[in-house]
Amino acid sequence: MRKFLFGTALGVLLISSPAAISQNNDFFGLPFGQNAAMTVDQERGVLTMAPLLDRVTPAVVSIRTEGKSQPANSNRNELLERFFGDSLPESRRGGSIGSGVIVDAGNGYILTNNHVVENADEVIVTLQDKRELVASLVGGDPRTDLAVLKIEASNLTDIAFAPTDSTRVGDYVIAIGNAFGLQHTVTSGIVSATGRAVQGGDRLQDMIQTDASINPGNSGGALINSKGELIGINTMIISRSGGNNGIGFAVPVRLAENVMNQLIDYGEVRRGRIGVSIRDIDPTLQQAMNLATMNGALVNDVVEESPADKAGLKSGDIIVGFNGEDILDSNDIRNAVSLVEPGNRADLTYLRDGRRRTTRIGVEAVESDLETASQSTKSANKSSGSETFSGARLTDIPEEMELREGQSGVYVASVTPNSDAAKAGLRRGDIIRKIGSKQVTDLKDFREINDNREGPVALSVEREGTNLFIAVK
Repeated sequence: MRKFLFGTALGVLLISSPAAISQNNDFFGLPFGQNAAMTVDQERGVLTMAPLLDRVTPAVVSIRTEGKSQPANSNRNELLERFFGDSLPESRRGGSIGSGVIVDAGNGYILTNNHVVENADEVIVTLQDKRELVASLVGGDPRTDLAVLKIEASNLTDIAFAPTDSTRVGDYVIAIGNAFGLQHTVTSGIVSATGRAVQGGDRLQDMIQTDASINPGNSGGALINSKGELIGINTMIISRSGGNNGIGFAVPVRLAENVMNQLIDYGEVRRGRIGVSIRDIDPTLQQAMNLATMNGALVNDVVEESPADKAGLKSGDIIVGFNGEDILDSNDIRNAVSLVEPGNRADLTYLRDGRRRTTRIGVEAVESDLETASQSTKSANKSSGSETFSGARLTDIPEEMELREGQSGVYVASVTPNSDAAKAGLRRGDIIRKIGSKQVTDLKDFREINDNREGPVALSVEREGTNLFIAVK
């Protein structure tokens, strides 16, 4: 049985009459008129998207793959499993059906989803004019779920990319794909959100969210705007049943174009890193650190000898800009850095002690998907006793624990379940280094600093060699 793969298609139908059209070419906020999604067919007296679709649908292709024979349930994509659960169809022969978008007619390049073509022995592309062509795999990237195919053919049609960062929430969008094997199925809707982080077995980030009516076979299809420009590659939905819940996702062209170019040039994606571990700023942490906003990515730790270390970044800095783009959260900086090829440099803006600073920072190749600072520890002074803090029992650091020279703090001996400390994320074995900006030497020092505080407190904590910021109410 052939496996259907899930992608996005937008599910809002437009029904009205020409009489409802205003003179400024606006109908319930949806664009129409010359060169727009919605036009008036004067002969039939109806609103239609047909002229736009006539231009772009030839660039959307159907994809059929054949793979090695597999037992049921083997190699099921972990990312798809998370969202579709047991409703994800099984494949006995490893085949799949999906969609793709011709993005370079001259060279025959097609963008699609990696999960559509991975492990395929043969990839067959069917064009709108019914031509069937064997495609070669240029390269795939599981992390973004994108792949590039190449076909040899003449008279191809491609879709132009929309300008970078031109997509906004509320934009009218059209999805085209091979739903249930029905070629060039067209549906429409709006952009529900941008910059969504969707986590699974592979890490997908910076996604466009749509009110998509998702069906098997749409994966890898086109999401276009009302000008007929490609804004995303339809990828997945959130659903436990496999049916449509109106929450679909597409990889934005800003990311897709970068990945595509690297796959064509190198056969792989070369991602960069700067050498920091980071976290978002939540309301409790904002209050504890007396921050004006929750915008930015808080630096938990800096890897020694990394680009961030060489640029002077420190734990507690807040990254607010990268290469001229605002950084609103940790997802923003991860995406921004990953798009810079290793060996290049970038401008990074950060806050330290309330002051805005800018530095030039290098980008190095990613050695692993997780940027964690690995540290070893050596010794410190001790006092005696224990202290209860928001449900955590604190002691001086045990004698058997080695600390780096000059380091000190207090040790989290236990954490009561459902206490404020537990809810904040404090764990047994953590070492508290600072309360706010004040260094903690030992348990006596902790008591004195903590007794004088008011409201939530931001703790600088070392856990398994990595520094973290934890806000406790």
